[in-house]
Formats: sequence, structure tokens, C-alpha cells
Amino acid sequence: MAVNTVLLDFSVTSTKLTSAEESRSLQDDMEAVLANYIPGLKRQQMFSFAGSFIVLLTGDRGTHVTLRGFPQGLVTCNIEYYKEDKEKPLLLFESVRKLEKDLGEKLSSKRCHSIPALKRGDHIDRYFPTADERILEYDIDKVLYEEKSPYQKILIVHSRSLGNLLILDDLQNMSESDLIYTETLMQRGKENYEGKEIVILGGGDGALLWELLKEKPKFVYMLEIDELVMKACSKHLRSCCGDCLDKLKGDNYEIIVDDCVEILKQFIAEGRKFDYVFGDLTDIPLSATPQGEIWDFIRLILNSSMMILKPQGKYMTHGNGASCPESLRMFEEQLQKLNVPVEFSRAHAFVPSFMEDWVFYQVWQKQN
Repeated sequence: MAVNTVLLDFSVTSTKLTSAEESRSLQDDMEAVLANYIPGLKRQQMFSFAGSFIVLLTGDRGTHVTLRGFPQGLVTCNIEYYKEDKEKPLLLFESVRKLEKDLGEKLSSKRCHSIPALKRGDHIDRYFPTADERILEYDIDKVLYEEKSPYQKILIVHSRSLGNLLILDDLQNMSESDLIYTETLMQRGKENYEGKEIVILGGGDGALLWELLKEKPKFVYMLEIDELVMKACSKHLRSCCGDCLDKLKGDNYEIIVDDCVEILKQFIAEGRKFDYVFGDLTDIPLSATPQGEIWDFIRLILNSSMMILKPQGKYMTHGNGASCPESLRMFEEQLQKLNVPVEFSRAHAFVPSFMEDWVFYQVWQKQN
């Protein structure tokens, strides 16, 4: 059950809108065409202001249509109606394309465009953002798990093309199709983890821990604050995490359910040193400047991690989408300002559930 919103827009000669007579004719023409597609269509109100107009129309099934004209030569048509799950859509996409064609021809539009119906207010969320805040629609057909922990909103859904998908605070996190994310983060085939001591900061979905354990490390600590995420993933993302989340301790790993900042402080106080530290935490934020709580957290994690690395050790982390060069640039600037001088390299991979190219970093202490 959802409100379906169909959006169409048309570019027309500006005189069709700035001339009162032509504007009224344009409105009448649009209403006549729409009446062929929407039963019971009636005009309710018309407002004219500053060279613009708004026409409100209603139809059967509670349909609401808004026509908006802009003096710059743009006309928009928004159609909204409510649809039950098993109810036939008022306008199939083929009908929307035909409506676009008919309206475009009637208006002698120079350019026209239509968008398939957006489904709003449904019990299944289908729309999630890219790194640079564009909207993606997913083929989600089932909610498998939904809970709010003390730290975040946890949602696991099923996608017909991606498999089960973990979403944290309305951001895509990991799907059953995203092995490439984990393999690029750990630089599989380029780094040797056999016999190494490793720390994972975050990583509650268990995918990184599971893949690292296949590399025969000496020992891995995973520091994850949200036990609910691990329980949900252990049940619904088993193809990603295997059985490593079933218990907190194994022969060569331990999961510590706590704030990773506090455990890092403890490791520093004890003089512990590791071959690798993985930062599988928050993404690099989109912001005008590298200021604010999240940037402070990122700097704290970076400096603390460098303090527990062996001289030849590496810090491995994900950055953000390749479509966000400014945020990546600011992150790299912060790397040059750490308490110890570092060098870094970048890798990238197309992540299926993100539907975009993602950037990963490998950071190590600069050698004299």
C-alpha cells in the first residue's frame, strides 16, 4: 500500500506562460489530454502569480493532479493516487509514456520527460541515497528484520537482484552480492594476513572477519558496539559472515562488544601492537569543511590506530563514493595532519548494493 507519485515535465516556449491568453489555453489543453487517462477528472482551483500558475485537479480513486507553469518555459505535471497492494495501478508506465507523448505533442514541447511512479509511504522502503545523495530505487520485496538498537536503526531486507541487504540508519551497508567490497577493503591477493595480528574496528556484519579468517591469521580482534547488528546478520546474512558471529570467541579470534575507542585506549595503555587495523566504521561525511563530530571521530580513530600499529603495519579503511571527490580530498588532507607522518594508497571497486564506484584506503607510517 503506497501513494504513487507520477512526475512529468515539459519545456515550452516561454510566451505560452507569460501571455495570459496562451497560458489559459495551455492549461485547458493539458486538462483535456489528462481527462483521457484519469477518470472523473475535474478542475478544483487555479492560481496565477508572478507569471506562474498552479492548477489543482481531482479524479476518481482520490487522484490529485497539480499542474505548475514557470515563466522560464517549464511546465510540470504531478499525479498522485493511493494504491492497495493488489490493486491495479491507475497508470502503468506504458500509459505514463503515452501520456507524456500526448501532452508533449499538444504543448509543442521542445523537451519532455516522465519518471515511473514513486511509491511513498509503503511498509517497504525502496529508495536509498548514493554517496553524493542521488536517489536509487531497489527491487526490495520483503522485510526480514527491523529493529532499533540503542545505537542505530537496523533493517535487513530482501532484494531480488542483490539478495539480503543490511541497511543501517537508512544507508546501504552490506548485501549478499557485495563480496567485492570486503575483498577490496582487505586488498585480497595483495596483502598477506597469514600469521598476522589484526584489529577490526566495527565490522558488525561479520563479512570482513569471516574473509580474514580464511587467510589463516594468528589472531583477530573485532571491536563492535552493537550486538543487535551481529545477531541479525548471523541469521539473515549468513552467506556473508558464515558462522563467525555465532560465538564471541574462536580459536584465533575474539569479538569484543564495546566502544572501539575505549578498547583502543586500553590497547595503547598496554603497549599492544598489531600488523593490521581495519576501520570498518562510518563513511567519510559530505561537508563543506572537515569540521564537526564525525570528522573529530575520524581523526581520533586514525591517530589511535596508528599508535597500535607495528612499524610496518597498515591501517585499512573505506572512504566514500568516487562521485564525492571533495570529501575524499578532505580525508586525504587529514591523513597528512596525523600525529605521525604517513603515506597512503587508494583502491576502488564497483559495489553492487551501492550501485557506484567506492574508494578504499591503505595507510602506513612513513619510513625514515
